[in-house]
Amino acid sequence: MLARELLRQSPDRVRQALTDRSADPAPVDLWLGLDADRRRNLVEVEELQRQRNEASKAIGERKRRGEDASVAIAAVGETKQRIDALEKELAGIDENLRAVELALPNVPSHDVPVGPDESANRLVRTVGEITAFDFEPQAHWDLGPALGILDFERGAKLAGARFTAYFGLGARLERALIQYMLDLHLEEHGYTEVLPPYLVSSDALVGTGQLPKFAEDLFKVEGNDLYLVPTAEVPLTNLHREEILEAADLPLRYTAYTPCFRAEAGSHGRDVRGLIRQHQFNKVELVQLVEPERSDAALEELTVHAETILQRLELPYRTVCLSTGDMGFSAAKTYDIEVWLPGQQAYREISSCSNCGDFQARRAGIRYRPAEGDKPTYVHTLNGSGLAVGRTLIAILENYQQADGSVVVPEVLRSYLRTDRITAS
Repeated sequence: MLARELLRQSPDRVRQALTDRSADPAPVDLWLGLDADRRRNLVEVEELQRQRNEASKAIGERKRRGEDASVAIAAVGETKQRIDALEKELAGIDENLRAVELALPNVPSHDVPVGPDESANRLVRTVGEITAFDFEPQAHWDLGPALGILDFERGAKLAGARFTAYFGLGARLERALIQYMLDLHLEEHGYTEVLPPYLVSSDALVGTGQLPKFAEDLFKVEGNDLYLVPTAEVPLTNLHREEILEAADLPLRYTAYTPCFRAEAGSHGRDVRGLIRQHQFNKVELVQLVEPERSDAALEELTVHAETILQRLELPYRTVCLSTGDMGFSAAKTYDIEVWLPGQQAYREISSCSNCGDFQARRAGIRYRPAEGDKPTYVHTLNGSGLAVGRTLIAILENYQQADGSVVVPEVLRSYLRTDRITAS
């Protein structure tokens, strides 16, 4: 949520930010009109309350003197009716203001490239050499079934399209990746592991920006104010919703493994084969709550934490800074980490690392006190995949495949899997 001071004092900046995001700037003018109505009504209510208080005192004096106060009492009654009407109108204005505010995306950071879509993204770095093969590499949707570790048909039989069943070393590789990622983030990067609920309330989803705008992408539990988590970013960020932290508490670094559930509304026809775009997938998430002056550095740090997984797995990747038109709703700046998939001859996103500034903190009411006696202010929140587990499994299968159809297990995972190669069973 954007600060009201920003909307009042710098509406042109917000309009330009929306234009840069390929969004309609008209809601800014709608908000300004509602805000002007609200302030005008507040002034009138305060003045009427002052008049009512003075009249009530005068009525008391008249009664003490034994004088008739009926006319003054009637006037006070009329004033009260006007106040009640204005307060009801104010409640409606406040509701409309909040609806507009919840629909406005974050303002991009000053160093984000401006552009309509991914074509304007800026390459930050490329790490590792693209894997060279002396045979035609296969895509994971052929490799997995041939090895007997991925079964797309049986997954679809159980739950429909875009669900997959893992077998044998496929299931074990997924589990090993989760364990390896968590171990690295805990032991080397200083995160605290959390096992959160896999169901969250609408308040939590409003706090991180999934609601109300992206309701169609969520799986809702019928008859309950509960949703399946689309990402562990939601429960981790909301751990401190409506709290005031102390400066000594910051930074807070949390990591969690959760399954993630997404309806993938609007993605019809995209990535229908394999594991790229599933309704259910596993992810290890990284979340940080930091002091505002540290958030730029924290984004660089968090991105490196996610990249380290790919470096240890010896997978080639690149990191790009997303343009204004390609960023997520809540982000002020985002780095996408894209791993090379030889079966598709393309780099594909495996992690998005974002600095949301105080955007989510305002929505969720997460504040901290800079020093004893100071007025509380909003923290900055950051999040990133560390990593998307299924996509990491894809990258291993495709980059470590051999001419005989087997897949070599990356060295850092061998102690978890107790084998150095996946072969057809």
